[in-house]
Amino acid sequence: MKNLNSIILEGNCVREPNVTITGKGTAICTFSIASHRTYKIGETFEQEVSFFDIETWGKLAERVSHQCKKGRGVRVVGRLKQNRWEGTDGKQNSKVRIVAEHVEFKPEAKPLEAAVSSAAPLPGSAPAKQEEISVF
Repeated sequence: MKNLNSIILEGNCVREPNVTITGKGTAICTFSIASHRTYKIGETFEQEVSFFDIETWGKLAERVSHQCKKGRGVRVVGRLKQNRWEGTDGKQNSKVRIVAEHVEFKPEAKPLEAAVSSAAPLPGSAPAKQEEISVF
């Protein structure tokens, strides 16, 4: 049996992306997203925010670096990757990040749209299309 390592997250970009180029010329784009979860305890609604580091490679990294803006909504499909290293103090360290294989961004709100974004869509109007960036 094969192991499954797959994740889907939605949230908002929390900072501008960081792009580096490997020695072989491959782009690597890293960015972080915040994902909110609301839950109820008794009669009170609580909110929990989690932050995740995302890594993209190659053409996907180049495209994401142009689309990812602080606050913009994003959906990420990918896998978990654990990096391990030994610090200068001899302590073992590890960090888990998400390696994205597919990224979609919500449309950027224009000033007028931002004011009415919470309003119900007009009858007969099409829903806003999300921008899709994938490795394919």
